[in-house]
Amino acid sequence: MLTENDVAKVFDTILSIPGMNEPVKIDLKISRKNVLLLNNVIERGSSLDGELKSSAFLSIIPAENLQELKLLGEEFLQKANLNELYEKLKIFNGSGK
Repeated sequence: MLTENDVAKVFDTILSIPGMNEPVKIDLKISRKNVLLLNNVIERGSSLDGELKSSAFLSIIPAENLQELKLLGEEFLQKANLNELYEKLKIFNGSGK
């Protein structure tokens, strides 16, 4: 059984493989519902701050990569014309601070 430290090392090794920073084009068609859900998951996962240490994988993700994921989620919302709806949902949910 791998320890959390071992798992973090494996993930770090995988993320360090040559070519992992190269952009790839992904043609993706998903429902607006899934765009909302995906953006929420990205936002929640990248805002866990202290809780990131509880996950071996999340604890090794550099801040710039988390920011990149946030921007990706925002881009998805924009392309699906869901920015305004998402902002209103955040306020309704009490997390739109």
